[in-house]
Amino acid sequence: MFKDRNIRLLYLKIYRKTKDFLLSAKSKEFFVFLFFFVVASGFWLLQTLNNDYETEFSIPVKLRNVPDDVVLISEPAPEVRVRVKDKGTVLLNYMLGKSFYPLTLDFNEYQGNENNHVRIKSSQYQKKITVQLNASTTLLSMKPDTLEYYYSTGASKKVPVALQGKVSAGMQYYLPDTIFTPDSVWVYASSDILDTITKAYTQPFIQENISDTLQRQVTLSARQGIKFVPASVNLMLPVDIYTEKTVEVPLLGVNFPADKALRVFPSKIKITFQVGLSQFRQVTSDDFHLYVSYEELLNLGADKYTVKLKSCPEGVSHVRFNPEQVDFLIEQITDNESY
Repeated sequence: MFKDRNIRLLYLKIYRKTKDFLLSAKSKEFFVFLFFFVVASGFWLLQTLNNDYETEFSIPVKLRNVPDDVVLISEPAPEVRVRVKDKGTVLLNYMLGKSFYPLTLDFNEYQGNENNHVRIKSSQYQKKITVQLNASTTLLSMKPDTLEYYYSTGASKKVPVALQGKVSAGMQYYLPDTIFTPDSVWVYASSDILDTITKAYTQPFIQENISDTLQRQVTLSARQGIKFVPASVNLMLPVDIYTEKTVEVPLLGVNFPADKALRVFPSKIKITFQVGLSQFRQVTSDDFHLYVSYEELLNLGADKYTVKLKSCPEGVSHVRFNPEQVDFLIEQITDNESY
């Protein structure tokens, strides 16, 4: 309450001082001076802008309709610097209000020589620039005065897309797959370069601690003389959450003689592992295999065997055994028992 009252008093004090100043004789003289100063400045500016000046503008260059089997070895200049002359008012309009359309070159309109070298003189594209200028504007120069580029008609093949970079899931999550759409692209290059290309790598992509399915449009990493079609692909990183599951799997003996048998205590091992929630029902005890050979037990020199997993299903991690060691006995089978 006290603060609100102080703010009101301060506001009233500032208001009274401002009002007194605006109604004083000195303030009236100041505003009269300010009015005439603004008017004089306006006349001076109009007089100045009525003179002729020179300035430069930048117009972007775009090459379109390049066939898929054509690889640009060197591209045309990215922009043309245009120097013009006109009254200041017109040039000010260019600077503040007018935007220039890109200088668009159609690949099909220009033919290269035997070296696939295209040279486009300024006289061939000057009209595309002058139509964007006022009738009073004089075009003085264009730099560069020649647009040129080299190209080649490359051989092609299809290669798979591969991720370049680092991706990782957050705590308790994992990335079961990396999905590209499309998963392979066409690469165009000269024959000697084409033989060295086995994959189309993305631009470096880094994403850590992902906790939800991620989708991105990623550009493929191409160097000079190489062209990928398409030049970008869709990347999807599906995310799954880990859960824990336990199954019981028997430990079996292999390569045992006909008169020998393996007895294990306990006969089944509990296997606890982590698996994605989407795979929880699909992974069963049939996907695990525990076995030990007769020769391995003979060379063991002990009556306890440390359990080892011979094969593990895809997507399973952090496997634990209970018990980790088992007692075993190689039992002699009599003829009556065999029968």
